[in-house]
Amino acid sequence: MSIEARLNRAHGALTTLTNGRHAWTSDVGKPLGSNDAAPDAHDLLDSALAACTALTLELYIRRKQLAVRSLRVEVEHVESKGEDGRVRYALARRLHIEGELSQAERERLAEIADRCPVQRILTGEISITTALAD
Repeated sequence: MSIEARLNRAHGALTTLTNGRHAWTSDVGKPLGSNDAAPDAHDLLDSALAACTALTLELYIRRKQLAVRSLRVEVEHVESKGEDGRVRYALARRLHIEGELSQAERERLAEIADRCPVQRILTGEISITTALAD
């Protein structure tokens, strides 16, 4: 699967993204010269972890038929630079789970959250290559 991003310069930095089936947008804030009309790239990265966590937990909750009334996943990030000049990006995730669950079931849900595919990607080895298209 690939994602295509098209910059719409007539609208500041508003960018349309598509995977061929769905479309969404991203932007930067007014201090960076755009209109803050959509989430920025950091929001999209953080939201990938939040969405994957919620969906992974939902599948587990259904399979185990757990008495969960509501689930909310909150992700925040802190970005800094290390002494070596490399970017440090720390994600903090909080699970808000309502329902009739034992402490053991709640702890198991936290373990399952750590197994979502996006977390595995983010904590694994990532490589990025860039090439100019013809």
